[in-house]
Amino acid sequence: MERYDAAIIGTGPAGLSAAVTLKLRNKNILLLGSADLSRKLNLARRIDNYLGFPGIAGADLAARFREHLDAMGISVTEDRITAVYAMGDYFALQGREMYEASAVILAGGVNQGKPIPGEESLLGRGVSYCATCDAALYKGKETLVIGYSDREEKEAEFLAGVAAKVTYIPMYPGETHMSSGIEVLRSKVLEIRAEGRKRIASTDAGEIAADGVFILRDAVSAGQLVPGLETDGAHVKVGPDMSTNLPGLFACGDIAGKPYQYIKAAGQGNTAALSLTDYLAEKKQA
Repeated sequence: MERYDAAIIGTGPAGLSAAVTLKLRNKNILLLGSADLSRKLNLARRIDNYLGFPGIAGADLAARFREHLDAMGISVTEDRITAVYAMGDYFALQGREMYEASAVILAGGVNQGKPIPGEESLLGRGVSYCATCDAALYKGKETLVIGYSDREEKEAEFLAGVAAKVTYIPMYPGETHMSSGIEVLRSKVLEIRAEGRKRIASTDAGEIAADGVFILRDAVSAGQLVPGLETDGAHVKVGPDMSTNLPGLFACGDIAGKPYQYIKAAGQGNTAALSLTDYLAEKKQA
């Protein structure tokens, strides 16, 4: 398996800034996230405090980011990372595939929503955060997908090609664009519990029994993503150099705390990348 110098999780301003900085320092990088970049950025109507781009629309700024990536030959690997494990002298990242990197930057944003009651206790036991990763486990079975943005509809469609039944609950306004083979239910999920081999989702419209439940958010809470990582609520504890309590692991952007500003995120991404570069140099000399 190829071992990258650095894996960057997240394609918002923080992750992209880190990727550009590391590429300029000739590091072998793996940039993981959505090729559409940050949903939050794309939906912003007007940004007035991003230096050099007064009054720019979020979608236009995202387009400039893509141009920068293309110019530098940086590609995005579209995979949802559900776990990062510190293995001593490297990190293992679990997604649809497994990856290895000597160091990691967390830039995936912050999960601002509260977990569904029962979600955390059943994680890995009938509850998953990645449909494309775990779809094969539910071949010919009944599944429930809880999506927090229309971006997650793609994963539900992928799952529908494997599972016998997919029920989709959109936790966002607006129309869904699902195939006729997926049942869409507008409801609020109140709790998830286990009954034998089934997982039962209690909603305000009744109960749904499924073999597996997929909860798809733009960001997984940092504490669940990386075992042993020190957090402060929804945020990762970082030092001025964006380092965490785990050597070789850095965090930047919204996941590192307020204020939630694009220009702050980009600056922290640059700092995290420079700190990671120093970390690799020191590691090589040791």
